[in-house]
Amino acid sequence: MEETSESAGKFRKLHGLSGAIGTGCLAAITIVGCLWALEIHNRLGLVLFKEQFLAVMLGLALIATFIGVKPGARADATRVPWHDWLLVVLSIAMTAYVAIDYPTIVHELSDTTPERVALGAVAIVVVAEATRRLVGNALVILAAVILLYTRFGEALPGLLAIPSSSWERIAVYTYLDTNGLFGVPLDVAATTIVSFVLFGGALKAVKGDSFITDLALVAMGRYRGGQAKVSICASTLFGMVSGSAVSNVAVVGPITIPMMMRAGYPAHIAAAIEAVASTGGQIMPPVMGITAFLIADYLSISYGEVVLAAIVPALLYYLAIFIQVDLEAAQRGLKGLPVDQLPKARQVLKAGYAFFVPLAVLIYAVMVEDWQPGLAGMAAAGSALAVGLLRRSTRPTLAGLWAAVLSTGRTMMDMLVLTAIAGIIIGGLQLSGVSFNMSTILLSLAGHNILSILVITGIVCVILGMALPTAVIYTMLVVLVAPALTELGVVPIAAHLFLFYMGMLSMVTPPVCLATFAAASIARANFWSAGLNGMRFGVVAYVVPFVFPFSLGLIMRGSVFDVTICIATAVLGVFGLAWGLTGYLFRPLGPIQRILLFASGIAVLPSPTGSTLMLYANIVGIAVGAVIFLYELSVARRLRPAAAVERAGKPAR
Repeated sequence: MEETSESAGKFRKLHGLSGAIGTGCLAAITIVGCLWALEIHNRLGLVLFKEQFLAVMLGLALIATFIGVKPGARADATRVPWHDWLLVVLSIAMTAYVAIDYPTIVHELSDTTPERVALGAVAIVVVAEATRRLVGNALVILAAVILLYTRFGEALPGLLAIPSSSWERIAVYTYLDTNGLFGVPLDVAATTIVSFVLFGGALKAVKGDSFITDLALVAMGRYRGGQAKVSICASTLFGMVSGSAVSNVAVVGPITIPMMMRAGYPAHIAAAIEAVASTGGQIMPPVMGITAFLIADYLSISYGEVVLAAIVPALLYYLAIFIQVDLEAAQRGLKGLPVDQLPKARQVLKAGYAFFVPLAVLIYAVMVEDWQPGLAGMAAAGSALAVGLLRRSTRPTLAGLWAAVLSTGRTMMDMLVLTAIAGIIIGGLQLSGVSFNMSTILLSLAGHNILSILVITGIVCVILGMALPTAVIYTMLVVLVAPALTELGVVPIAAHLFLFYMGMLSMVTPPVCLATFAAASIARANFWSAGLNGMRFGVVAYVVPFVFPFSLGLIMRGSVFDVTICIATAVLGVFGLAWGLTGYLFRPLGPIQRILLFASGIAVLPSPTGSTLMLYANIVGIAVGAVIFLYELSVARRLRPAAAVERAGKPAR
């Protein structure tokens, strides 16, 4: 297993038998996951429980982790010590028991026999240790707190008190129950995400990533701030086929961040733009992040319905970034790339038009034929490879294909371990009954007011997001908070999208924001400066989700008139927010103007249908924004001749 630049210092560099085993496990994760997505077991007449497949996938991920990932920064990177081999054996024992005996286990899930208690304890320990190695202590500490609460909750006062469970019951429930380790998060990762990660790897193997970057250069490279707009376009396009913020930064960032810095953007601004643009990949259809698949699974709706609901908010998110990037460029006097440095549109399209085929296949399979997401992802990956084979210049090599398989396995190793610890956390929450208590507590604190409970939930999301991945936050909050939101009358898809967006902020909210950290590392920028500016660029993700429960037109629910009005007011609101936050319109703005524009942007955002007060707020917001806009436009027109004369070096008359 070779150490990669994106994981420098964390992975071992192994050769010989141990290296072969680790590499073999990574490849097996990809192959087994793809075979399941293609439903080969059904075609062969094999009767398998999904939990058996999940156990195999988790076992491979744990083995690869303990062989390939060092327990600490100072550990030897060239050998696997005996205690890691012991963890490998324990991982095999724990997962093999489920993979082999689950047809028997399923009939007696609640039995707390000694071997189940022991294997359940082993499962908690090995998953926690694998999580610690891959992403640090935050998730492990959270899981420990939840399990301790489940065990000793009766000792707490008031609403926090819960009936305590025994250690034996906790171990068996989190290990074997379908709400625990082998629950929805691990299920979605193993059955669906693997094919989409492979799709991204296949595109890279056939040089589709270069086409995406060149296409972005053609579209935006010549305009003011074009280098940053290229970053946004490239990250959006790549995000549409990867759905992973950190992957987007890792693939696109090394190209776009230096490009922005050469154009004159400060390093921290370049890092912030790339991080926020890449994070949008989680919300940009047709391939969103893992959380979108979780939403479809929890609500028992098609993935296409989730995509339809997410389109407008995603476009608003990127609109806010585009406006701010353009204003940043104007403020700093930055120009686009010279035409002679840009690729020719005809040449780019001639060389890569075929790469639109995999995307079309994916959209057709998901939106029209309503295929299972995993199967649709495999169809897209297969079509990408087929397209690449048509030309000598894009024909993948065996080494490139093998690299795609291993890259998919490496990404899935992280994903499987993270969703496994999420399953343990959710299992503890379900066993403790805290989900019911949490709804009661939130409803009491909020006084049964929807806006109040949304604000409290948003704060909880941001705090948790400082340490946890989006999918983990969502799976926790869908258990803890979603019932309270739906009890107050919030439409389920609106409630779940609210949790999705607020959880997504983990990627760009300091102090722990993985996408920003990756981008800042590439730019060698100050992390805090990049993080704070990233929050500014991603303002829509912090504000617009609060509109979902009140104005369903924003998620494509309602009449054509309602949807049109919602979109129009949302666009106007985004402009107001962007002007106020950037502090620039046609010239630098004063603090009073910035505050008024920001407030007008908030006021103009879509309001509940039939609310007279909010209708007046919309009207006032539009009026205030229009007055400031027209005033600044008139001033800019008066100053423009004088500024042109001054630039020419001639005295003004």
